[in-house]
Amino acid sequence: MNIAAVIVFLLWAPAALSAPPVDPELLTMLRHAVNESRSFSDRFDAQVWLLDMSQRLASRIKDPAARLLFLKTLHHESTRAGLKPELVLAVVHVESNFDRFAISRVGARGLMQIMPFWLRELGRGDDNLFELQTNLRYGCTILKHYIDKENGNLRRALARYNGSLGRNTYTNRVFGTLRKYWYRQ
Repeated sequence: MNIAAVIVFLLWAPAALSAPPVDPELLTMLRHAVNESRSFSDRFDAQVWLLDMSQRLASRIKDPAARLLFLKTLHHESTRAGLKPELVLAVVHVESNFDRFAISRVGARGLMQIMPFWLRELGRGDDNLFELQTNLRYGCTILKHYIDKENGNLRRALARYNGSLGRNTYTNRVFGTLRKYWYRQ
């Protein structure tokens, strides 16, 4: 972790550690997800998707090996949770702009901006929310929970994920980003 991230963490740690009431069903789903250890239907699908998305992502993640690892992990965690990988790409784009060390003003961490209180709730204080698979697993599980809770209403689920239920700004940004950058044509 770089020094700037440490300083920001220390400044925002009190806000990040205050936990809102936890949905027991979501807590159970996250417990299962973080303890779970192949997402493409065949090799051809994998090559096509990875090549297409890698080209789209090249300006944001410069290193090809890091980009491929990111995409393979995102695809795995998205499909494991029952989500479209392109939707998760749009959420990551809006939440952190692909900065795995991002910290929000309220203390959310990493690519999908996960609040650190989840670590305490799950009894997994050693999990690192800046680690690629951990962050994506938490984020995908939480998003899927909200989609299920909202009976498939993606607009409401995204607003719940962002903590902005009743407002459209966030969901409009995710949908716009999905259409502009990640929708498979």
